[in-house]
Amino acid sequence: MRIRKEILLWGAAVLIGGLLLTGCAEVVQMGTTIGEQMGTFSSKDKEAIDRMAQETVKAARPMTDQEEHYVGRAVAATILGQYRLYQNQALTRYVNGVGEDIALASDRPFTYGGYHFAILDTEEVNALSCPGGLIFITRGMLKRTQNEEELAAILAHEVAHVNHRDGIGAIQRSRWVQVVTLLGTETAKKVSGADLAQLVSLFQGSVNDVVQTLVVKGYSREQEGAADLSALTFMHQAGYDPHGLPDYMAKLAKEQTSGEKTGLFTTHPGMSERLAKVRSVISENKWPPTTHPARDQRFRRVLR
Repeated sequence: MRIRKEILLWGAAVLIGGLLLTGCAEVVQMGTTIGEQMGTFSSKDKEAIDRMAQETVKAARPMTDQEEHYVGRAVAATILGQYRLYQNQALTRYVNGVGEDIALASDRPFTYGGYHFAILDTEEVNALSCPGGLIFITRGMLKRTQNEEELAAILAHEVAHVNHRDGIGAIQRSRWVQVVTLLGTETAKKVSGADLAQLVSLFQGSVNDVVQTLVVKGYSREQEGAADLSALTFMHQAGYDPHGLPDYMAKLAKEQTSGEKTGLFTTHPGMSERLAKVRSVISENKWPPTTHPARDQRFRRVLR
């Protein structure tokens, strides 16, 4: 009889897994209720299976905005352990102003901690978006911009990564499931020293997953392409000239083919292919190039 119960419980676990793929924890509870009434499950078995279903739902849930914010802060802190912030208040305010305009025109204009933009004091050519809306751009990347439209294009691309939650997607699924399971236990308010150490280790592992993707591995070509297309839309909606993106990408593509192997050039492959796609989308939308003398003057005043 005991073996039969264990088989029933194991089978129920498999069933739960399948049902939860469709988000139907209530269906599991309905099934266990019927099973109890028919004598298939005891009330104790029903309680165990229902609890398993609830815990599985919690573990399968997406990351909350607040959790994303704290992961992003830890990612930013890790990056700032490798690079210094550039101490130029006027330039930082300017970059934030442009970035916030773009963020407000995006599909996700507000995050738990808001969007914040900062400059890294390095000649490397790169821009990095941490989960939740902390975005870095390097001095080396800024130096290659010719106008505010190009700056807006860089920031729009990074805002798109935040919108798409690409950074969070870099976290190993199994690792985050363990984090959520620990946080969702009935004893979460009385976490033991061992559990706390495990939770800290899992959180640090999640942060490292994101940092490795941002700094070493890079996003997939599909993710980069999707961020390019969203950036064009965000720029257009914010009143910026979408041509700023291909104008800047053309310079990066030229440098990439010349053999540059640091920063963005190692984590953003296929720049030429992406450039062709961006130009095609602009042509399809019939967005004409525009001039903005006031923005150009502001740009030269701050960056030149």
